[in-house]
Amino acid sequence: MLGSVVVAVVVLCSSHQRLYGQVHGDLSETPHVERSESLPLSSDQPAPQLDLAKSLVAKGELDAADRAVRQYLDQHPNAPDGHFLLGYILFRAGKPQDSLPEYTEGAKYRDPSASDLKVVALDYVLMGDYADADIWLTRSLERDPKDPQGWYYLGRTKYNKNRLEEAIHAFERCLQLEPRNVKAEDNLGLSYEGLGRTEDALTAYRNAIAWQAKVLNQDPAPFIELGRLLLEQDRPEEAISYLSKAGEIGPQDSRAHEYLGKAYSRLNKLPEAQNELERAVTLAPERASLHFMLGQVYRKRGMVEKAKLELGRGAALNEAKPPLKPSLE
Repeated sequence: MLGSVVVAVVVLCSSHQRLYGQVHGDLSETPHVERSESLPLSSDQPAPQLDLAKSLVAKGELDAADRAVRQYLDQHPNAPDGHFLLGYILFRAGKPQDSLPEYTEGAKYRDPSASDLKVVALDYVLMGDYADADIWLTRSLERDPKDPQGWYYLGRTKYNKNRLEEAIHAFERCLQLEPRNVKAEDNLGLSYEGLGRTEDALTAYRNAIAWQAKVLNQDPAPFIELGRLLLEQDRPEEAISYLSKAGEIGPQDSRAHEYLGKAYSRLNKLPEAQNELERAVTLAPERASLHFMLGQVYRKRGMVEKAKLELGRGAALNEAKPPLKPSLE
């Protein structure tokens, strides 16, 4: 097992050419890393420098933690805990290509834990390699099948590979272990929607909304997804109430303003549509579609020069087509 992990990680380190394809806001949107991953397990050997590094990680002082671990590894080059902790720190720093070799090195001296394998998988997520992320999340869950976060990430990985039935199974396992997990229910809705199970999707989004009714910091995603789906069903007036709430909860989320702009445009409320789309463009200026939508609203309102400018910006962005970046959100 140990040798196969080492060999497989070495091979997988060279197989990260594919770029991220959007899931849901989703493995999507903002390129940040979840901060709730477990720190690598410690061995029985006391290591004050590693304890210091872990405390620095907990404070978000990743550079200092990196230095502390490297100093420890200078003296203990064969210490698996040091390599696994450094791999974790590099993962947290958004450096998956540097993180993976540390897990490979650590695996020479100790069998990786379920948590270690999960971070290896998430390194591949950050590199957009969902096939290999699937492999390592599956192996992690074989060791710790009661990890709800592992099931959640596996569901998102399956979704991104368009294996929707398997994604549903993973999200359901997550929800069995962690009932009322808003993100899992929201992504379950997306999976239902992908299979054309619209009513099930609507129910899932409404569940995710209801479950956070008394939560102070609500997640705008289910409000956005429900509003978007209602809009696709040509129910713009219903959609507006959910999308407006999403805009209140997450004012920096361009999607809420985008779909609100579409809804107001369909109702021929052009000043409101213009306001929302202008906000969306400000928040996500790299998205060509937003410039096109805003340009069309300007044109309908007789604002010819502004319309030409926005349509031109959209066309220029379409020609550039920068790749989307992967995320764990």
